[in-house]
Order: sequence, then C-alpha cells, then structure tokens
Amino acid sequence: QVQLVESGGGLVQAGGSLRLSCKASGIIFEINAMNWYRQAPGKQRELVATITSTGSENYADSVKGRFTISRDNAKNTAYLQLNSLKPEDTAVYYCYAGRARLWGQGTQVTVSS
Repeated sequence: QVQLVESGGGLVQAGGSLRLSCKASGIIFEINAMNWYRQAPGKQRELVATITSTGSENYADSVKGRFTISRDNAKNTAYLQLNSLKPEDTAVYYCYAGRARLWGQGTQVTVSS
C-alpha cells in the first residue's frame, strides 16, 4: 500500500519537545526528498523543513535552530525533532514525499502557554 503515516504529535507545554515520525510504504523512499509542512487553523499550509535524497537540509526561518529534520532510509522513515516549542507552533504537521507526490494524513501538535 502506497502511503505515508505520521506519528508523534501531542500536547506539550511551551519550551517542550516532540519527535514526529513519517513512515513510508509502497514508494522508493531513498530517492524522495522528504518534507514537513504544517497548517494552523485559518492559515495556509506552510513548508517547515526539507531533507533531500542526499541529506541536505533546509528550514523555514521560523523554526531554524529549534527543529531538526532527519531520515533513516533503512527504515523508510523521516523525522522532525521539535525543540523549544512555542504556542505558535500549534498546527497539524504533514509529511510529503516530493518525487512520489504523496501526502500523509497529518499529526496534531498543540503547544500550551
């Protein structure tokens, strides 16, 4: 089955941390750039971080120095480590496989002040 499944979201206090996972199946994971997006209520979906097939990373300015994207090709999984969380990080977080043009279902992250 071709799919991306996110996990790891939850409710956390400001300053806390979470680790999101995105498990891929049915695609050639290692050739895909993997992306994390987020969408807050009433706002457009925005790109948070990207990791290319060769491991290069890019981040939105709003998360630089706080979030880290990584991948484990042996496990067909991408990760997003979220540190120093702020209430404005509250959103549904989605992963996206670029080459496969495949979205996951999303995982909710809620940061309380």
